Amino acid sequence: MTAAVAVGVLVAAAVHLLLQRGQLRVILGFVLLGHAVNVLLLSAGGLDRRTPAFDGAGEDTADPLPQAFALTAIVISFGITLYLLGLLRADVPAGDGGEEETADGRSAAEGGEGGDER
Repeated sequence: MTAAVAVGVLVAAAVHLLLQRGQLRVILGFVLLGHAVNVLLLSAGGLDRRTPAFDGAGEDTADPLPQAFALTAIVISFGITLYLLGLLRADVPAGDGGEEETADGRSAAEGGEGGDER
């Protein structure tokens, strides 16, 4: 029950952030959605303890398949996050002031282009 509530809260927060306008909020929404999927995968694995197929010993072994799915989801989520952060960084213009300077050192807002203005 607790895992289901956690998944619901994480998905609700992720959808809220994904519908926002800022790019960083969208990235955080994807991160939260990835966490929700991880919790969902681990909770879907359950606590059903079964005996191994070939050896009757080891009654307390867990099923490794949901854990492998969760690990794969973590790696995919990390890759998507890095890709989106790279897109965010590529969108930011280079330079300190954000204005392009002309050959004589004046910015375009100061009348650096267009010749002599008198």
